[in-house]
Amino acid sequence: MKLNVKSDEISFGTNILNIEVPSQLRKRHKTDVEYINSAFGGEGFTPSTVTLFTGEPGAGKTTLMLVLADSLTRTGATTLYNTAEESLYQVKLTCERLRLKDGFIAGQETHVPTLLKNCDILRERNPGKPFFLVVDSLQTLNDGKYGDSTNSSSAIRALQMLTNYAKEHYVNVVCIGQVNKSGNMAGSQKLKHMVDAMIHMSIEKKNEELYGCRVLETVKNRFGGAGWTFYLSLRKNGFREVARLGAED
Repeated sequence: MKLNVKSDEISFGTNILNIEVPSQLRKRHKTDVEYINSAFGGEGFTPSTVTLFTGEPGAGKTTLMLVLADSLTRTGATTLYNTAEESLYQVKLTCERLRLKDGFIAGQETHVPTLLKNCDILRERNPGKPFFLVVDSLQTLNDGKYGDSTNSSSAIRALQMLTNYAKEHYVNVVCIGQVNKSGNMAGSQKLKHMVDAMIHMSIEKKNEELYGCRVLETVKNRFGGAGWTFYLSLRKNGFREVARLGAED
């Protein structure tokens, strides 16, 4: 896995103060959804960031990702929402319910090499624009190593390919990760260590005042602070932030 796009050009033993950070990594792309910007450190997304998004069944993971994709398009990014969890007809119906205004590019590709070729085409058609790939979900992807078959390590290999692509081209990838009945992430725990950021959504069941709210937590963020918690009320047309706790609270 490539941890840094140009790491091969840095000689071992180089003084850290003499390393030039690529200009692309100094940029940020904000959405117009404030709690999402805050979840990533306040300034939005850093190019090349790979994010794993997990959550309880029914918490609203897909809803949040559709709202995010629509917002990214509205703020000038080229956004591909690639799903194999739901049909595009189902996605469209949800978009209508959410009253999304700007939309996004839709895809249903499970073969990662083909998916990345399609990303290349979209990036070439939209030069100079930030590029975001949202995947629903990671566990539906096939890296192609065994043809049409997958095994328990397919998600790891798929995520590694997506990560390499993000680092090479300074694009952002957000992958929804499935969870099991106990609420823990399905598949290898290696996945959470491979990504730059991880956010998790659950349903508040203990606090009477916030009961039923969706709880969005920043579990990990290499490019910003972690430890943020956002309480969101889920309505027919999306989320509304009702409270937040910062890392210092």
